[in-house]
Amino acid sequence: MSLKSLGPLVLTSPTLRAVSRLRHAGLRRLTGRPRTLHAFIERDQPYSHLLLQALPRLAEHYPVEISWHEVGPPDRSAAPEPDKLAAWSREDARHLATAWKLDPTPQAWPQTAGPDAGDALRTKLGHYGSAMTWFEGEWYWGLDRLHHLESRLGGQSPLFSPIPEPDAASGGMLDVFLSLRSPYSYLAAMRLFDLAEHWQATIRLRPVLPMVMRALPVPRSKRFYIVRDCKREAERLGLPFGHIADPVGIGVERGLALLVGEINRGRGRAFLQAYMTAVWSQGVDAASDAGLRRICEVAGVSWDQAGKDLSDDAWRAVVEANRVELFEHGHWGVPSFKVGDRIAFGQDRLWLAGRWLEEAAAQDQARTRNQ
Repeated sequence: MSLKSLGPLVLTSPTLRAVSRLRHAGLRRLTGRPRTLHAFIERDQPYSHLLLQALPRLAEHYPVEISWHEVGPPDRSAAPEPDKLAAWSREDARHLATAWKLDPTPQAWPQTAGPDAGDALRTKLGHYGSAMTWFEGEWYWGLDRLHHLESRLGGQSPLFSPIPEPDAASGGMLDVFLSLRSPYSYLAAMRLFDLAEHWQATIRLRPVLPMVMRALPVPRSKRFYIVRDCKREAERLGLPFGHIADPVGIGVERGLALLVGEINRGRGRAFLQAYMTAVWSQGVDAASDAGLRRICEVAGVSWDQAGKDLSDDAWRAVVEANRVELFEHGHWGVPSFKVGDRIAFGQDRLWLAGRWLEEAAAQDQARTRNQ
């Protein structure tokens, strides 16, 4: 095992996480402090207004206090498409408000020390974003991660359980924009095909280059949060995660060459899942011939066929066309899920894509009845 792959294993270690929790709890008891949720909220940000409603609900059910901190927007390096993010946040917050019976409109603002103090504390504690809750060493984003927080607080039936995917849909096309370097794309890739079969939907894989390979740098604090957050989500989903061999650069390019070739041959699922499992949970170096050959063996791709795909640069035009379409629909990140003209962003929104498939099926049935 290389030192490079050892770092993520340490970063995502459940043992170290447990030790950190015990240390924070011990210090709190020694000092006599109450259990306190530190909430970092941004004015005019929809997710923050949802958090303003959600955290008081938690405080009614668990012995915690809330300390509110106003912060400014994240740096452009952490949120490289602020206009697209703002537009999607407004739409996404409406979906979340409906699902969790909250008010999507702006809420009364608590008294805080101002954004300068909030920004300083947020940086000190190791984060970059807003609508974030910090509790004794760990961060929880928006409403989507409150179930992890509730688990720490002792909740047996979380108020904010993950929103379930629909039981069924009736066909339709699900376009999936993803990146081989995105751990959230890995979490989605290992679930979406079974869901699509359940929904009787057809998946069209739309790979794109990672942001960092599109001249969009990712700050260290964001990388650390994403890896730790993906570990918690992987545990919830029953997926292995943490023995990582970052494929950035040549590993991604070689993977995309083979993935596009396998998609064209109607076998994209096998290669995608084999590749993602290898680099995100087995520490396989996709940039090496030995690593890529191992992935091909699992996916059922002959090494002769792999060589042909690697010598063909046609994949570059495909992934660039996918990126252009993603941006034309007002999105920039992955994984994203497109149903008709609507796109949902993030592996947490597979349920939303499923609901759109349901709606589209119902509309098709109504049109058929009216003909």
